[in-house]
Amino acid sequence: MLKTNNFVFRTLHVVAWIIFVGLCIEAGGLIINFFFSLFKPEFVQNLYQKLDLTEMYKDNRFYFFGVYSFVLTISILKACLFYIVITLMHKMDLSKPFNTFVAKQISQISYYTLSIGLLSFIARKFAGNLMHRGFVTVNLNQFWEDSQAFILMGAVIYIIAIIFKKGIDIQNENELTV
Repeated sequence: MLKTNNFVFRTLHVVAWIIFVGLCIEAGGLIINFFFSLFKPEFVQNLYQKLDLTEMYKDNRFYFFGVYSFVLTISILKACLFYIVITLMHKMDLSKPFNTFVAKQISQISYYTLSIGLLSFIARKFAGNLMHRGFVTVNLNQFWEDSQAFILMGAVIYIIAIIFKKGIDIQNENELTV
């Protein structure tokens, strides 16, 4: 059973690295898109995900910067979230998983997940408001369509973090009494 657990853990570690690299590429591509849309908007249709908001930029720069702020912040937070997951998996000892480092990392994961969910929800409402004002925001839905899942996942991970902290407190108390 121990070999199976180690194999699954290592496989998940590799998958987390792949997701992290993909999210970093996405965030980097979106940052490059942002700067190209400011300085060379004619090249945007050739860039990553063809996120062309030049009409919004021409009509209202406040909305343009607001939408791009949401897109960039959410994509960067997702990359940071998986960096924390990778750090946790790299430093976690499966034979003694209950320690303060693991509890702290799980708490951070819950905060990042909840932040991504809440920001995605706000961004979705902001984009819906822009759509009612006549702006085309259909191509932006891919960045915040999973907001409710992130909010729910953040809540569940937060509950797990609280249970983990309580387990560490009980473990420390038992070690002191022995």
